Amino acid sequence: MKLKVLHILALTAFFAVPSIQAQRTIPEVEALLKKMTIEEKIGQLNLVTPGGGIATGSVVSSNVEEKIKAGQVGGLFGISGPEKIKTAQDFAVKKTRLGIPLLFGSDIIHGYKTTFPIPLGLASSWDMELMKRTAQIAALEATADGINWNFSPMVDISRDPRWGRISEGAGEDPYLGSQIAKAMVTGYQGDDLMAKNTMLATVKHFALYGAAEAGRDYNSVDMSRLKMFNEYLPPYKAAIDTGVGSVMSSFNDIDGIPASGNKWLLTDLLRDDWEFNGFVVSDYTSVNEMIAHGLGDLQAVSALSLKAGLDMDMVGEGFLTTLKKSLEEGKVTEEEITTACRRILEAKFNLGLFDDPYKYIDKKRPAKDILKDENRALAREAAKKSFVLLKNGPKNLPLQKNATIALIGDLANSKDNMLGTWAPTGDPQLSVSILQGFKNVAPNAIISHAKGANITDDPALAKKINVFGERVTIDKRSAEVMLAEAVALAKEADVVVAVVGEATEFTGESSSRADISIPQSQKKLIRALAATGKPLVLVLMSGRPLVLEEELALPASILQVWFPGVEAGNAIADVVFGDYNPSGKLTATWPRNVGQIPIYHSIKNTGRPQPTAEFEKFKSNYLDAPNTPLLPFGYGLSYTEFEYSNLKVTTAQINQNEPLTVTVSVKNTGDFDGEEVVQLYLKDVVRSITQPVKQLKGFKKVMLKKGETKQVTLTLTPEDLKFYNSNLEFVAEPGDFEIYVGTNSEATLTAKFSLN
Repeated sequence: MKLKVLHILALTAFFAVPSIQAQRTIPEVEALLKKMTIEEKIGQLNLVTPGGGIATGSVVSSNVEEKIKAGQVGGLFGISGPEKIKTAQDFAVKKTRLGIPLLFGSDIIHGYKTTFPIPLGLASSWDMELMKRTAQIAALEATADGINWNFSPMVDISRDPRWGRISEGAGEDPYLGSQIAKAMVTGYQGDDLMAKNTMLATVKHFALYGAAEAGRDYNSVDMSRLKMFNEYLPPYKAAIDTGVGSVMSSFNDIDGIPASGNKWLLTDLLRDDWEFNGFVVSDYTSVNEMIAHGLGDLQAVSALSLKAGLDMDMVGEGFLTTLKKSLEEGKVTEEEITTACRRILEAKFNLGLFDDPYKYIDKKRPAKDILKDENRALAREAAKKSFVLLKNGPKNLPLQKNATIALIGDLANSKDNMLGTWAPTGDPQLSVSILQGFKNVAPNAIISHAKGANITDDPALAKKINVFGERVTIDKRSAEVMLAEAVALAKEADVVVAVVGEATEFTGESSSRADISIPQSQKKLIRALAATGKPLVLVLMSGRPLVLEEELALPASILQVWFPGVEAGNAIADVVFGDYNPSGKLTATWPRNVGQIPIYHSIKNTGRPQPTAEFEKFKSNYLDAPNTPLLPFGYGLSYTEFEYSNLKVTTAQINQNEPLTVTVSVKNTGDFDGEEVVQLYLKDVVRSITQPVKQLKGFKKVMLKKGETKQVTLTLTPEDLKFYNSNLEFVAEPGDFEIYVGTNSEATLTAKFSLN
């Protein structure tokens, strides 16, 4: 029988505050729990995927239909579309004793059908309103296809570009990562989870997943609590404070205990300290993987996870198959099972599923809301704002729209590599190739294309990359023939544009690389094109910072475009031909070589810092490389130039809990209108624990017409001066502070103030 719920009073209590974390009791959920058997409660803790749809892992659940009808499933993921969703929901609502509706989840990482740039690219826009809008469109499209729960945002801080999943996050900085976490959660969930165009968000991967040793996916993580609280936990906390509805546990261990079974993490920190009241879902089979970690058999690790505070088991079905036995043996309690079930039922209630299990099922919505023109227009805007101009030498960009252009590279005419990793809901064939984008934006240009080289010549690597479809093809022609064809076209052109870098699946889950340089096949191509003496533009595609020292030394322009999404070609052409002036800034430091990793802007000074760029014996340095990065955090050029001056603070001394206003003049001194990201960094001169050389604490993106000057105001809040001390107390200590403001993390304008 279908469960009917009237919840006006509960709704009033819930929406009296903006956060889903608000303490509340839902009488209807409590009444339902009293009716449920222990088997039905355990069934709600089981999340499965039927396969045959959206592939995001290696395991597919079996007998899903039968399990739903038996009340053994709380949610599904990996299916979409009103008809499929309705069929599955019918099983739950009409074929089970209590008719409890299912959650329908999906990995919607950077857009649904309208695919936006990869998150590392989106972050490079430094545009929080834009990022919120992309999340809103993702929610609009996904809910139109029946999905009500998103496994996003991923907010893991990463300072190791070898790690493939750096592409899914915001980069290396906790302050910027926190602002992005807030924007994404707000975009997905809106201010009304009952609405049909909003969805439950999931912050992941809790916690520290981006610090995997050696940059190798799923690897161990080991760090001090001080480093956790000051550098890695802030973005998760920001998502919790914004009201995110669910949390996904990570694969790695923390203090020797895997996250999915870590009581300190999931209960002491998340629930007791941070007051999170949503539910926690495991990552894909991460409960089962605790067996390989050495914590016991499936029954043991399932019991450990439940007692630690995990509520829902993704795909592994350890909860489903062992918790009743553990209950009978006294290894878990009925209260622990009921608590986990309550949290999942509350999420369904908050989405309005008990009122209308079919509220997200509307056959008219996909055609009306998915991939509409406005959505694609936003994808184009987001893409061009994500691009970072790494070099413009010697002023090759922007190109003339009537030029003769040799467009070179396998990636230049590829649709399969435009969306980027973790776009399982997107269709690569709906994307705009770079060749097509050039023709769209510059119809009077004479454009010729040659492949020039394979993305990689290594068939073993190509096989690994092509797991989710063909992203790398190895041409039957010889490397010499392809190279000669490209060079011949280059010699006849006014300018050469070479699209080079990584294929889509060079990054993402289980896609770590020990060598993060451009593949050798393409390096040979770049050298040959540079040798022609023709103006050379490198359009660089990647899902991570690359080792680019050789290419950066060439007399060429380099535009980093990440993986731009469904409107890739149009957006790239907009920037290359000058219809948009690039404004992106790097959110992760680019190393000179892998030996420098980890390298990031907020490093700490040692007791023997190297004060200059020159090598000094017995200082903290390398014999064979400088300490400095190839490209610093916050770096990004423009077709115009910006001049900073007149940095001021409102007062030289402030009291505790008093904000500080910072102003700086920024002038556009070049020949193009353009946007600039004004960045503010802070240094606490003396404090009770060692501190970073500087930390990002504010930024503002401003538009300046050529010749225009604006006074930009930034505010340091009392929270910005605080840190976790050795007792893990969040405090601001009196003393002197230094401010740095400028165009990147090597900002040179400075000011000082004191905190009383």
